[in-house]
Amino acid sequence: MFKRSDFPRDFTFGAATAAYQIEGHAFGGAGRTHWDDFAATPGNVPRGESGAIACDHYHRMEEDLDLLKGAGLDAYRFSASWARVLPDGRGAINAQGLDFYDRLVDGLLERDIKPMLTLYHWEMPSALADLGGWRNRDVASWLADYACILMDRLGDRIWKTATINEFWCVSFLSHFLGHHAPGLRDIRATARAMHHVLLAHGTTVQALRAAGIDQIGAVCNFTYPQPASEAAEDVEATATFDDYYNNFFLSGIFRREYPRRIVKALGPHFPDAWQQDLEVIGAPIDWFGVNYYTREIIGHAPGPWPALRSVEGPLPKTQMGWEIHPEGLHHFLRRCHDDFSGDLPLYVTENGMASADTVAGGAVDDAARIDYLRRHIAAARQAMAEGVPLEGYFIWSLMDNFEWAFGFEKRFGLVHVDFDTLERTPKASYHALKAALAG
Repeated sequence: MFKRSDFPRDFTFGAATAAYQIEGHAFGGAGRTHWDDFAATPGNVPRGESGAIACDHYHRMEEDLDLLKGAGLDAYRFSASWARVLPDGRGAINAQGLDFYDRLVDGLLERDIKPMLTLYHWEMPSALADLGGWRNRDVASWLADYACILMDRLGDRIWKTATINEFWCVSFLSHFLGHHAPGLRDIRATARAMHHVLLAHGTTVQALRAAGIDQIGAVCNFTYPQPASEAAEDVEATATFDDYYNNFFLSGIFRREYPRRIVKALGPHFPDAWQQDLEVIGAPIDWFGVNYYTREIIGHAPGPWPALRSVEGPLPKTQMGWEIHPEGLHHFLRRCHDDFSGDLPLYVTENGMASADTVAGGAVDDAARIDYLRRHIAAARQAMAEGVPLEGYFIWSLMDNFEWAFGFEKRFGLVHVDFDTLERTPKASYHALKAALAG
């Protein structure tokens, strides 16, 4: 694996989760989200599974925080559910929701674990989805207002705050490909969501700054693209993928501009006078988070924009069908540092793999995950040796959970969860990590 002593003394190791995936959204006065609606629509999620109960973290929080402590982790990246705090997205506050997150933060601090909060990890309140959700420009002020309410309660104890998790998934995956809530396949909705998710980020950064909050960042997900061949059309298709997946959000946040390919393709669908929002979108942040899992091989395909297709690659794959390619993590840490974020502190805020883990004799042998983590952590160390200011690494995920449109089938956790009994069983990777962090 690795040893903690291989890293600087102040390097942070953590694990990550998301509210809707673990808490149990049916509890504690939480309002309905567009993920409840998406999951209730036949064909979207296997067996109609949802986050209604999930891992029941709402009732098992103390046990789960003890697992974090037991692994020797320094920090916990968790998210708050907007609809748990504001059941309708605006207006009346759910006191039970704020109390829950208050107890969570205090529980982390009691265990000497640093709380790293993500304000939005995909669970748009249904009442706001009814108003257009990410297609509606007002979402920027809605998110900022929610953020200020939550941080007014928690901000004095939060180590670092991320505005939004994975801008690409919130916008493109959910509005163009239709794989996640709200499940749209609409190019105009996509263009507006891509712009508005950045505007909401910048507006929220400004609002939190005005409220005296610091250590604010953003988290983007990246996939390493490679062309299926040296043919010019495959190379161009790969560049298009790279721009709408990886470069669009980086460019908005750090350069206050969008890639020319994307403006040419989506410009007619952007909101009027979108350029005037770029100054807000580029509001300075204090740190940046990199989520990385895989590479994708891209080829040209006939048809409308983006005119590309994914080609199956030869590398070993995870349970998700994602190729294992740690070199991509090194690439994006270097790209962020060299081309966009400069000396800003970076964190690997998600990295991990799904595997079909089962309990046998009270244990879970997930040797492939141990190897995956070993190889990706080595790639991160290589980037650090080359001058990248990487200050932390967070494993996805602490525990098996509701994996969105894949339901409970895909297991990413260091801890196995039996979704019938909700029993937690630390896997071999958990024990390997514990030993590494003690070294």
